[in-house]
Amino acid sequence: MIEAKNISKWFDGVQILHDISATFETGKTNLIIGQSGSGKTVFMKCLIGLMHPEQGEILYDGREFSQMTAEQRKMLRTEIGMLFQGSALFDNLTVLGNVMFPLKMFSPMSHAEQLERAHFCIQRVGLENADDKYPSEISGGMQKRVAIARAIALNPRYLFCDEPNSGLDPKTSILIDELLSDITHEYGITTIINTHDMNSVLGIGENIVFINKGHCDWIGNDKNIFKSKSKSLNDFVFASKLFQEVKLFLERDSQ
Repeated sequence: MIEAKNISKWFDGVQILHDISATFETGKTNLIIGQSGSGKTVFMKCLIGLMHPEQGEILYDGREFSQMTAEQRKMLRTEIGMLFQGSALFDNLTVLGNVMFPLKMFSPMSHAEQLERAHFCIQRVGLENADDKYPSEISGGMQKRVAIARAIALNPRYLFCDEPNSGLDPKTSILIDELLSDITHEYGITTIINTHDMNSVLGIGENIVFINKGHCDWIGNDKNIFKSKSKSLNDFVFASKLFQEVKLFLERDSQ
């Protein structure tokens, strides 16, 4: 579990985050949603430790980040997996080489154990026959799965995903969502996903934090998001034509 308590952040005298508190639960897909420029990316960077909030606390299973020593923070890094928006694979490394990379950097395993772990992760994301391929030789969806395999290589307790469906077609996006959800439940990971994809929200949004203009405007899940009284959330949810039709259907159904 990761807890954010009263997080505030300023840039050049301008307050970007305003007293945000939220709990991200273990074994669930936790989503941070909001429009571009809402502050959700800054909030995620504060959670990871890439940015330091001027006020507030961030706790990893009760361990307060700002109170950790340099060595403790280094150890925490080994418990964190990252899935970047553009996959961020190394072009000069094969699929196997990319997944092996964090193991070589941070794992005390022998080379044989690292190979076994890498092969397991590649198989877990359904890429059994892609070991020797380079990123340029596989599709965007396959690249994203390689990035997921790399992110879970060190068996992380915490998994952060930045816009995992960016640039993917709807069908592939659903596959990535389902894979992230399955891995989260299977291994009991605290997964935090930064997204503005409403299909992801409705598909895997077990715990949702909505950020609007640097404020936490709503917390809920995919089951009650359509019942929200937050105008800013409703404007976000029903922005597309499809969800406007859903809204009209819900309004007619309630009459």
